[in-house]
Amino acid sequence: MRVTMKASVSGSRDGQSWPAIGETVDLPDEEAVHLCGAGIAAPAGDEDEAAVVEDDTEKATTQKKPQGRPATPPKQQTKD
Repeated sequence: MRVTMKASVSGSRDGQSWPAIGETVDLPDEEAVHLCGAGIAAPAGDEDEAAVVEDDTEKATTQKKPQGRPATPPKQQTKD
């Protein structure tokens, strides 16, 4: 089964590096179904779904910068 990678996989498979995100690879059906079920790949004919997941992954890993001033406890007033 031919699948399109939706996530980066480290290491190698059969002596070859895994394809990059958006690239396709032929895998045995059982392995392809497992990767698709885990969200790591999508059937190669389903290019729209792969693009959506890539966008979601990018948004999920982007950290927002803090806005405004940091919260500080109010100063206690004392009478002299």
